[in-house]
Amino acid sequence: MDGLDLGRLLIIGGIALAVVGVIVVLAPNIPFLGRLPGDIRIEGENVRVFIPLGTMLLLSVILTIVLNVIGRR
Repeated sequence: MDGLDLGRLLIIGGIALAVVGVIVVLAPNIPFLGRLPGDIRIEGENVRVFIPLGTMLLLSVILTIVLNVIGRR
């Protein structure tokens, strides 16, 4: 791996990190995220457990489609 490959890898990693940061900032403004069918919420007196199975499945399908479209270029 020469310097040019390392530079490209760092740039791509930085862009990916920025995109993830934007998603994290905007995620609370998406009304259905975290409230989909299949998301499990267990609340007790002193314990709260949230397992977002439906949300993870939806995001996985969307990311798979997006990455396949980008990868076919």
